[in-house]
Amino acid sequence: MAFDKRESVLQVEEGNSLAPKFDENGLIPCICQHATTREILMFAYMNADALEATLKTGRAHYWSRSRHKLWKKGETSGMTQQVNRVLIDDDQDCVVIEVDLASPTAGGQEASCHVGYRSCFYRKIELVEESNVRELVFIESDKAFDPTTVYADTPNPTQL
Repeated sequence: MAFDKRESVLQVEEGNSLAPKFDENGLIPCICQHATTREILMFAYMNADALEATLKTGRAHYWSRSRHKLWKKGETSGMTQQVNRVLIDDDQDCVVIEVDLASPTAGGQEASCHVGYRSCFYRKIELVEESNVRELVFIESDKAFDPTTVYADTPNPTQL
C-alpha cells in the first residue's frame, strides 16, 4: 500500500487522506503510549515500511537508526506491542501509537525499555531555576525485568 501524495494543506490538515510527511531521511517520529495507563513508554522513528507493517499487522514496527533496518518490537525480547489505536497529528508529521504490552520472554513484568524499566522515560529532569548542573531523578525505582537475561544472546542490547 502506498500512502497518499501530499497535495494541499486542506487535504493534509482537514481531509481523511493518510499522507504522512516523512523527513529528509524518510522517517516520521512515533510516540508509543500505553493504551490503558496513558504513560509514555518510548519514542522511536518509523519509515514508510515500518508504518505500513504496523498498520497491516497491528504490531508495532519501527526503523532502527543504529542498525539501519526495520525492527519489529519484541523480536528479540518478546516484549511485543499490540497496537490498539494509531493517531497522526494535524500536519501528519508525527504518529502516536497506543499499545498493550507483553512481558519479556525471560520473565518479568510487561515493559518497553531495553534497559529493564517499564518505560524508556524512567528519569525526570528537575526544574530548578538557578542550577549549573542538572541531575536526573529516577521516577521508576525497580526494573520490570533483567536485561542481561532477556538480551543474553544479543551482542549489544543498547543498540536496539
